Amino acid sequence: MNQPLAPATVPSHLNPVHIDAGNRTLAEMQDLASSLTFAAMLTDDGFEIVHLNGAHTDGGRFASMSSSVQALSDAVAHELKIGTNEYVIIASELGHVIQLRVQGHPIVIAALFDTHETLGKGLSIARIAARRMAELIA
Repeated sequence: MNQPLAPATVPSHLNPVHIDAGNRTLAEMQDLASSLTFAAMLTDDGFEIVHLNGAHTDGGRFASMSSSVQALSDAVAHELKIGTNEYVIIASELGHVIQLRVQGHPIVIAALFDTHETLGKGLSIARIAARRMAELIA
């Protein structure tokens, strides 16, 4: 007979608590910024937990790429001995991606904002979302 996994052993991308919290957090982000065109919660190892919108990318592929970018930026900060990586920004002519870790968890928020959003406001919204997600899954 199959026994359900204990909550602590369920990976984040399969954990119903993390999925629900991620959906709620991303919806709150969308309420704060109409310029948010795509957002995802992903695990450090590249699995998508949830995403919001999807016109711009394949969610699984985006999660994998974002996980790699996060790992690379963490390694750069470590190698240069400049402390812990706080966030990553990829700026382009049509928008910018902001991603940061949910403190205390192997979860990253990656959000794509169009050019109508300032980097400061986008970063502020992503920080609020990371704190909210941490609260919801604590």
